[in-house]
Amino acid sequence: MRIRRTSEGDGEPVIAVLEVDRRAGTPREFEGGFPPPLMITEGATEAEVLAALQPAALDDRLLAGLMREKGLR
Repeated sequence: MRIRRTSEGDGEPVIAVLEVDRRAGTPREFEGGFPPPLMITEGATEAEVLAALQPAALDDRLLAGLMREKGLR
């Protein structure tokens, strides 16, 4: 699991995504790029978006459901 900031600079709003980095054995291993996001959130601060995404990142059952929804599992 990785939480990655996608908004540019230090300005507002802060946009971040929750994604699974599974590069080994996939085309992305050699081509690079980012996996499809499982969740996207926007907030006024990094702490706010982290607080919104972190519970999902720590919940295996929720992650499995999100991955199934996105066709990653």
